[in-house]
Amino acid sequence: MIHWLALTPLLLLASCGPVSRGFDAGWTERAAQDRIMLVRDQPETLGHRRLVHQSIDHPDLRMFLGMKGQPDFIAETSSEQRQYLILYYLKGRHAFAGRSKRIPGAGMEFAGPYPMTPREAKLLGQFKSQAGLP
Repeated sequence: MIHWLALTPLLLLASCGPVSRGFDAGWTERAAQDRIMLVRDQPETLGHRRLVHQSIDHPDLRMFLGMKGQPDFIAETSSEQRQYLILYYLKGRHAFAGRSKRIPGAGMEFAGPYPMTPREAKLLGQFKSQAGLP
Protein backbone atom coordinates (compact mmCIF):
# COMPACT_ATOMS: atom_id res chain seq x y z
CA MET A 1 0.00 0.00 0.00
CA ILE A 2 1.39 3.38 -1.03
CA HIS A 3 1.53 5.97 1.73
CA TRP A 4 -0.48 8.95 0.47
CA LEU A 5 2.12 11.49 1.46
CA ALA A 6 4.73 9.50 -0.46
CA LEU A 7 3.12 11.08 -3.53
CA THR A 8 4.38 14.50 -2.40
CA PRO A 9 7.57 14.54 -4.50
CA LEU A 10 5.50 13.91 -7.61
CA LEU A 11 3.21 16.72 -6.67
CA LEU A 12 5.91 19.32 -6.07
CA LEU A 13 5.62 20.56 -9.63
CA ALA A 14 3.93 23.57 -8.13
CA SER A 15 1.15 25.58 -9.66
CA CYS A 16 1.03 28.48 -7.24
CA GLY A 17 0.22 31.49 -9.37
CA PRO A 18 -3.09 33.31 -9.39
CA VAL A 19 -5.84 32.16 -11.73
CA SER A 20 -6.98 34.99 -13.91
CA ARG A 21 -8.99 33.75 -16.87
CA GLY A 22 -11.36 30.96 -15.88
CA PHE A 23 -11.16 27.94 -18.11
CA ASP A 24 -8.38 29.52 -20.16
CA ALA A 25 -6.24 29.38 -17.03
CA GLY A 26 -7.05 25.71 -16.46
CA TRP A 27 -9.85 25.36 -13.90
CA THR A 28 -10.11 21.71 -14.76
CA GLU A 29 -9.19 18.52 -13.04
CA ARG A 30 -6.54 17.93 -15.68
CA ALA A 31 -4.84 21.25 -14.89
CA ALA A 32 -4.78 20.35 -11.19
CA GLN A 33 -3.55 16.79 -11.65
CA ASP A 34 -0.30 16.00 -9.81
CA ARG A 35 0.35 19.57 -8.66
CA ILE A 36 0.63 21.37 -5.38
CA MET A 37 -1.52 24.48 -5.56
CA LEU A 38 -1.67 27.58 -3.41
CA VAL A 39 -5.10 28.13 -1.88
CA ARG A 40 -6.00 31.82 -1.92
CA ASP A 41 -9.32 33.45 -2.72
CA GLN A 42 -8.09 36.97 -3.62
CA PRO A 43 -6.84 36.86 -6.28
CA GLU A 44 -8.30 33.43 -6.74
CA THR A 45 -5.84 30.64 -7.41
CA LEU A 46 -6.40 27.32 -9.13
CA GLY A 47 -5.97 25.66 -5.73
CA HIS A 48 -8.85 27.66 -4.24
CA ARG A 49 -11.08 26.99 -7.23
CA ARG A 50 -10.35 23.25 -7.07
CA LEU A 51 -11.00 23.19 -3.32
CA VAL A 52 -14.38 24.89 -3.86
CA HIS A 53 -15.22 22.44 -6.66
CA GLN A 54 -14.19 19.41 -4.60
CA SER A 55 -16.20 20.74 -1.62
CA ILE A 56 -19.29 20.91 -3.78
CA ASP A 57 -18.76 17.36 -5.05
CA HIS A 58 -17.87 15.93 -1.63
CA PRO A 59 -19.90 17.16 1.38
CA ASP A 60 -17.47 15.36 3.73
CA LEU A 61 -14.71 17.67 2.53
CA ARG A 62 -16.92 20.71 3.14
CA MET A 63 -17.50 19.53 6.75
CA PHE A 64 -13.77 18.82 7.21
CA LEU A 65 -12.89 22.34 6.05
CA GLY A 66 -15.51 23.74 8.40
CA MET A 67 -13.69 22.08 11.30
CA LYS A 68 -10.05 22.52 10.23
CA GLY A 69 -10.19 25.68 8.12
CA GLN A 70 -8.82 26.38 4.68
CA PRO A 71 -5.39 24.84 3.98
CA ASP A 72 -2.48 26.85 2.62
CA PHE A 73 -1.92 24.38 -0.22
CA ILE A 74 -3.66 21.39 -1.75
CA ALA A 75 -2.48 18.65 -4.06
CA GLU A 76 -4.68 16.50 -6.25
CA THR A 77 -4.09 13.25 -8.01
CA SER A 78 -6.32 10.43 -9.16
CA SER A 79 -6.51 6.95 -10.55
CA GLU A 80 -9.27 5.49 -12.69
CA GLN A 81 -11.47 4.85 -9.67
CA ARG A 82 -10.24 7.16 -6.89
CA GLN A 83 -9.42 10.80 -6.25
CA TYR A 84 -6.79 11.82 -3.71
CA LEU A 85 -6.44 15.20 -2.08
CA ILE A 86 -3.69 16.34 0.28
CA LEU A 87 -4.33 19.44 2.39
CA TYR A 88 -1.23 21.25 3.70
CA TYR A 89 -1.42 23.50 6.76
CA LEU A 90 1.83 25.45 7.18
CA LYS A 91 1.06 26.93 10.58
CA GLY A 92 0.86 23.50 12.22
CA ARG A 93 3.38 21.98 9.79
CA HIS A 94 1.07 19.08 9.06
CA ALA A 95 -1.01 17.64 6.26
CA PHE A 96 -4.16 15.57 5.90
CA ALA A 97 -4.89 13.11 3.12
CA GLY A 98 -8.36 12.53 1.71
CA ARG A 99 -9.57 9.97 -0.76
CA SER A 100 -12.88 9.29 -2.42
CA LYS A 101 -14.38 7.45 -5.33
CA ARG A 102 -14.56 9.44 -8.54
CA ILE A 103 -18.29 9.99 -8.14
CA PRO A 104 -19.83 13.36 -7.20
CA GLY A 105 -21.40 13.06 -3.76
CA ALA A 106 -19.21 10.12 -2.77
CA GLY A 107 -17.92 10.10 0.77
CA MET A 108 -14.36 11.22 1.43
CA GLU A 109 -12.15 9.44 3.94
CA PHE A 110 -9.48 11.43 5.78
CA ALA A 111 -6.22 10.39 7.40
CA GLY A 112 -3.79 12.43 9.42
CA PRO A 113 -2.53 14.76 10.54
CA TYR A 114 0.86 13.80 9.17
CA PRO A 115 3.88 15.89 10.10
CA MET A 116 5.44 17.74 7.20
CA THR A 117 9.13 17.19 6.69
CA PRO A 118 11.35 20.24 7.23
CA ARG A 119 12.05 20.22 3.47
CA GLU A 120 8.32 20.25 2.61
CA ALA A 121 7.62 23.05 5.09
CA LYS A 122 10.53 25.12 3.77
CA LEU A 123 9.56 24.63 0.12
CA LEU A 124 5.90 25.45 0.68
CA GLY A 125 6.88 28.44 2.82
CA GLN A 126 9.00 29.71 -0.08
CA PHE A 127 6.08 29.26 -2.50
CA LYS A 128 3.85 31.22 -0.14
CA SER A 129 6.43 34.01 0.20
CA GLN A 130 6.86 34.19 -3.59
CA ALA A 131 3.10 34.70 -3.85
CA GLY A 132 3.47 37.72 -1.55
CA LEU A 133 1.82 36.15 1.48
CA PRO A 134 3.12 36.24 5.05
